[in-house]
Amino acid sequence: MFKTKKTLKEKILSRLVREFPVSSEEIELSATPDQKLGDLALSIAFPLAKKLKTNPRTIANRAVELLSGLEGLEKVEVAGAGYINIFLNRRKFFQEKFNNLKKTGLEPEEKKIIVEHTNINPNKAAHVGHLRNACLGDTLVRCLRYKGEKVEVQNYIDDTGVQVVDVVFGLMELEKKTLSDLNKIEDRFDYYCWDLYTRVSRHLASNQEAQSRKAEILKKIEHGHSPEADFAYRVSRKILRAHLATMKRLDISYDVLPCESSILKLKFWEKAFARLKESGAIHLSSEGETAGCWVMNLEDEPEREKIIVRSDGTVTYVGKDIAYQMWKFGLLGQDFYYEPFLDDNGRAVWISSAHPTPYQVHFGAGSKVYNVIDVRQSYLQKVVVQGLKALGYSEQAAKSVHFSYEMVALSPKSVAEINIDISEEDKEKAFLEVSGRKGVGVKADDLLDRLEEKALAEVNKRNPDLPLTSRQEIARQIAAAAVRYFMLKYARNSLIIFDFDEALNFEGETGPYLQYSAVRLRSIFRKFQERFGIDYQEFIRTVNLENINLDKLSPEESQDFWDLIVYASGLDEEVLRSIAALEFGGLAKFTFNLCQKFNSYYHHYPVLAEKDKQLQTIRLLTIYFIHEILCQALDLMGIKVPEKM
Repeated sequence: MFKTKKTLKEKILSRLVREFPVSSEEIELSATPDQKLGDLALSIAFPLAKKLKTNPRTIANRAVELLSGLEGLEKVEVAGAGYINIFLNRRKFFQEKFNNLKKTGLEPEEKKIIVEHTNINPNKAAHVGHLRNACLGDTLVRCLRYKGEKVEVQNYIDDTGVQVVDVVFGLMELEKKTLSDLNKIEDRFDYYCWDLYTRVSRHLASNQEAQSRKAEILKKIEHGHSPEADFAYRVSRKILRAHLATMKRLDISYDVLPCESSILKLKFWEKAFARLKESGAIHLSSEGETAGCWVMNLEDEPEREKIIVRSDGTVTYVGKDIAYQMWKFGLLGQDFYYEPFLDDNGRAVWISSAHPTPYQVHFGAGSKVYNVIDVRQSYLQKVVVQGLKALGYSEQAAKSVHFSYEMVALSPKSVAEINIDISEEDKEKAFLEVSGRKGVGVKADDLLDRLEEKALAEVNKRNPDLPLTSRQEIARQIAAAAVRYFMLKYARNSLIIFDFDEALNFEGETGPYLQYSAVRLRSIFRKFQERFGIDYQEFIRTVNLENINLDKLSPEESQDFWDLIVYASGLDEEVLRSIAALEFGGLAKFTFNLCQKFNSYYHHYPVLAEKDKQLQTIRLLTIYFIHEILCQALDLMGIKVPEKM
């Protein structure tokens, strides 16, 4: 519908400018309150009446005369005080949309967009909260690419951060392990470190000597070339592989993995620090609590100054984030080196390196950047933008987008279900926050395992003759759909209270329901082929849409057909709304409603049992059209259509 509106708007403008002082911006096409009144409404008569000091209905009547005979329109009418209702030519509209099913009608606006998401500290297994970040980020990437944008997907790896230091401390000091011992750990390494991280947090909380040793380990890791740095490298890489494997279960992929260690070794921060000082973006404070610190003045914030470099010379997280954001926009004049980290179905996933490599690949230098980071980091993201402004990069600051979202919490019932002891007070709370330090959280792989187990049991009952590997793949796809839809259907700034019963519900407004609708559509094609001995795709290719006679439809079916086609044609506009608002609940709801409309249509107007060949052809074309749109919408949400369900 987006392309139809755009083209129609241009045609309307070309007619109206013959007599009226009207601009493109003033022509707005909107849906009518009732489709019986028309497909689109135009209210241009009202602003023109103000300009020309005349009656809106008089202008509307003349506008209708000017628009008479416009290609693609059935008729144009005046309604009420001066509204113009437009009726589209249904056969031509359907023909155009059907012939352009593989084209979006959308156009890119940026040279290159960078989306950074997931960003899990490589110190323990991913938990359910991380899945929300990854699902939101990956869906944004898919929508941008659908729009035609060139998108680079980054997953930042903080491989020298304090969380990694905690695990290194636990392995070296509490468990006295050597590097070679790491390969002897029989448990899943990311799960092993999950439990270890909780133990370390408790140990450090009341042990001053241990805290001093941790600080020493942190310095050695940041400087590199030490046993501690070797430990951090090995630990972070092993857990990173586990994280990528977890995300692959949801069909989430990345282009490049920039590492904190590379930023430190290549001295990105030092270059950014010099720029910040030279430009006056930061200054050395000489008084008060910030004496001896390099600080940045902030606009419109309660905290008027933000410390970028502490008095002991150590840089804050936000300082490094400013340097990293500068690299993303290609403003540092420096790049990482890169090497392949793993193979993703024949495509290399690259990781940054501080040392020269033989690979001539480059990343970064985007024209727009989305950082998918939870809402608790909103203030720091504002400081990063302020840093770019202070450096004189106003355009890049304006195109730095913080895609924020709320946390995923747990219902007390879910906490009990994963055998975590909680206090009586906590049991009375509506929800409990996920806490890696306390060990409170649902591991992402545990959730997916349970979903797959439940799905496989159902697949085994319905399709016992399928090979086991096929049944397992179907179960994986169903589990992934359940999680992805669950994470997308809520407003991003609303807290998700995770509950097993809701997540495992395979009926209602869920991912598996959408998959079932798509599988049902495909079964119609398969049965058509079996019953009539005709390949349905070949049949559709041979149909001449010019000869389709929609007058064959009864008034009731004609309206239901039109409602379904017009609704399905709104996918492009839904994608644009989703990108603009960074809200994918609308896309999820659109897809759910499309499935409901299809199921209702097919219930009332069967295909295989229809004796009238012209009616059967129209209905087959209709459900093929819906199938293609539905599959596009599912792909945007990262939901695959199983072979069977």
